Amino acid sequence: MSSEAITTLDLSTSGMKHIASGKVREIYEVDQSTLLFVATDRISAYDVILNNGIPGKGALLTQLSAHWFDLIRSRIPNLKIHLISTSLPSTVPDDLKDKLADQTMQVRRYPILPIESIVRGYITGSAWSEYKKSGTVNGMTMPSGLKESQKLETAIWTPSTKAEAGQHDENISKERAGEIIGADVARKVEEVSLQLYEMARDYAAERGILIADTKFEFGFDPDTKGLVLVDEVLTPDSSRFWPADQYQVGKSQSSYDKQFLRDWLTSTGNKGKEGVSMPENIVQATSSKYAEAYEKLTGKKWT
Repeated sequence: MSSEAITTLDLSTSGMKHIASGKVREIYEVDQSTLLFVATDRISAYDVILNNGIPGKGALLTQLSAHWFDLIRSRIPNLKIHLISTSLPSTVPDDLKDKLADQTMQVRRYPILPIESIVRGYITGSAWSEYKKSGTVNGMTMPSGLKESQKLETAIWTPSTKAEAGQHDENISKERAGEIIGADVARKVEEVSLQLYEMARDYAAERGILIADTKFEFGFDPDTKGLVLVDEVLTPDSSRFWPADQYQVGKSQSSYDKQFLRDWLTSTGNKGKEGVSMPENIVQATSSKYAEAYEKLTGKKWT
């Protein structure tokens, strides 16, 4: 991994228009039909970006997403994905090409559906919090007697709103998702999301990782009227990855994702606070967990 975290950047000299900044990504316009996603080393938790980043994280997220996109192409060939390549446009200066190696994706530009598509295979996080209070998840009645981190009999689709910058996503019912994007589209998003999750769950389980839950985002192709899988997929930023050999029902789990960071923020009273910097030991521990997940899932060494 690089020794310095890349948390800000400026590609204005390459002639590309800056479109948007996300919690992690910077998005530029290559041309009318193509965008450049640059995954920085920024990290967020509880919808707040930390002051410092994780060196090499942007490249890791990009390369892991590319791995999953290749797998999805081969295993779910009818699903369109937005990735064109992981190379940089020729207009980007050579010094920036070296700096940003491995952390960019050129993607097709599509209208984005205004919901987050979340699939849960285990009850944890906000789902567990809601269940303890009301016996429901996203308003759906769940079986009684579930324990924290328990595997669900079947994976469930639990959509959320897509919050504006500085706001928080809100869990919503399937019915509300249908009101936002249309009932037929919502049903298709649910169907495809569950198919993706089940494929990824089985693939990861063979490599010692349990995918407790994950988030997908979809665009809509106006020409084919079909869904397009967009954004990143199945990374430690968008998923909860648990080591299978440490899994125990009835408690919170060790993880390969940023749950480790969330736990540190909570224990230090910094949950949801702006302007927080991670100490070096948290940076290194988080970096190691991300790298281990990458290596288990891809079979490649992360350096």
